[in-house]
Amino acid sequence: MLQPILSQQDAERLRQLVTTANNVVILCHQNPDGDAIGSSAAATLLLRRMGKTVTAIAPNKFPDFLKWIPTANEVLLGDRQHKKVDAALADANLVLLLDFNSLKRMGDLLAEKVEACKAPRVMIDHHIDPDTSCEVCISHTEMSSTCELLLRVMLEMGWTEDMTAEEATALYAGIMTDTGNFAYASSRPELFEAVSILLRQGIDKDGIYRKIFFTYSEARYRLMGYLLYVKMEVMKELHTSLMTMTNEERKRFQVKNGATEGFVNLPLQMEGMKLSIFLREDTEQKGLIRVSTRSVDDFPCHELCAEFFNGGGHKNAAGGSLRMTMEEAIEVVHKAVAKYETKLKDVECLVTSS
Repeated sequence: MLQPILSQQDAERLRQLVTTANNVVILCHQNPDGDAIGSSAAATLLLRRMGKTVTAIAPNKFPDFLKWIPTANEVLLGDRQHKKVDAALADANLVLLLDFNSLKRMGDLLAEKVEACKAPRVMIDHHIDPDTSCEVCISHTEMSSTCELLLRVMLEMGWTEDMTAEEATALYAGIMTDTGNFAYASSRPELFEAVSILLRQGIDKDGIYRKIFFTYSEARYRLMGYLLYVKMEVMKELHTSLMTMTNEERKRFQVKNGATEGFVNLPLQMEGMKLSIFLREDTEQKGLIRVSTRSVDDFPCHELCAEFFNGGGHKNAAGGSLRMTMEEAIEVVHKAVAKYETKLKDVECLVTSS
């Protein structure tokens, strides 16, 4: 039996805000992933089922393999469709923030627009240190994903009685991607109780997996091989790996947006690896390096990213960014790894290096 997670005060305020709202704007973080798009889509479908006018906005482009998710093709892009975004925020009487803990995660421009919007804000998220200035802040870091948290909220609010298969599909896609198809952040029994609710809605679990993971191009695999063979640096004594990718290399392999999704996880499959770092040049902002990190067991990726990469996230999955050249960013990585040398050597790993 799933235990309640909402306080009576939050539940009452959330119901009041949703009931009185006619125009709702939904926002997610920069570089949206499956959880961001899945939760946005599920919330869009839910609120439309309630008779609301809903506009979903993403700060920038998201991977092509997520565009099949219901309503994903309607999402406005904050860095491109400025007039439509401005009009939606001007008309909004409720703003729903999903899968991020601070307005800065949307980027400066969109964050300023949302800050200026007079509509009340509701945040539903599973990252640490949430912005509690929202009218309602529902934050549970123990949840596998925002989609799992959103489902729990829907259950407690009585909003799942008429849940559609499309809503369940969007929620499952977010849960599945944020747990790496249940390979991490997925040991809680409550998660699988929640998933069973979605399965009862008639979703095609196997089909969802194929739509996300079986749509890769030949170019992706050739790029993957190149990065692993040529670009991966293995710091064996520190159980750490580093991969880098420039925009010139991206163009050389002619890969589409999102083609490197999951690359940062690959080195962790090597025996004894504890930390994987992936640096890549941003495709739209010159001089910006995107940082992705993944770890196993107790190594704190979120602390590493907060201290060295202007970012944060979860203990085993975090990211950030650096405004510098790739060469300079590599130097920062080496300084960061050196600073965390003791933890990298001491952290117990699931597989012990021989």
